[in-house]
Amino acid sequence: MEDDTDPTGDAETEPGDDGGRIPVLLVRDDREFLIEPGEEMGTDLGVLDVPDDVESGDTIPTHLGEAFTVRRLRGPDLFHHFERTGAPMVPRDIGLVIGETGIARGDRVLDAGTGTGVLAASMARAGASVVTYERDPDFADVARTNMALGGVTEDVDVRTGDVREEIETLEPSSFDVLTLDTGDAASIVSHAPDLLVEGGFVAVYSPFIESTRAVVEAAREVELSNVRTRETIQREMQFDDRGSRPSTAPVGHTGYLTIARNV
Repeated sequence: MEDDTDPTGDAETEPGDDGGRIPVLLVRDDREFLIEPGEEMGTDLGVLDVPDDVESGDTIPTHLGEAFTVRRLRGPDLFHHFERTGAPMVPRDIGLVIGETGIARGDRVLDAGTGTGVLAASMARAGASVVTYERDPDFADVARTNMALGGVTEDVDVRTGDVREEIETLEPSSFDVLTLDTGDAASIVSHAPDLLVEGGFVAVYSPFIESTRAVVEAAREVELSNVRTRETIQREMQFDDRGSRPSTAPVGHTGYLTIARNV
């Protein structure tokens, strides 16, 4: 569901904002190690020494002769390997946001509630230019580090602060999409007609019904169109010798996604 387009080029050769290189994944069976080119890492299968000119598909043995395969970071890998400052948006919900709003190369996105930054990075990897606001300075610093890991530092502007206090400084009708993952999203949705281009989209994620209802009411109040909310839920399938059925594991609810349009 996630768009894995990487507008920055090969992840293993792009520099990070600290002058280093984008780490690559070294994979063997169920083991994955994130290592920067030119570095080495000790593992339970021996020491991995990653050359500077490493490329996807290379095979690198440990000093004990155990082979690992080099893999470039793809979109879903960001969810697993970004440093976390909370619960990040899961890949299926990111896919819904991108699919429902049509985020693509050349779009400009205003995002609030950066958190870990998985959504912002994924939208940038789909080709968008993202301005994202995070209130917590420490969380914002982590998000900037994660943008470097995702190879999208040039495409994501992580700003520390409350977007509600900055709305007056933002150019009117300059964003194609507004994405919100904050408890006070309804108060920001009220400004959507001023922030969005004609035909632009709002996408709001919330784990709670109460805040979702407030978002829907705010969207209707400012006359956004096509306002709709879906619960994001997914069940894994179980296949064994007895037969096939949905897994008996807990129901896969993550939250509620509200989409509206500035038409």
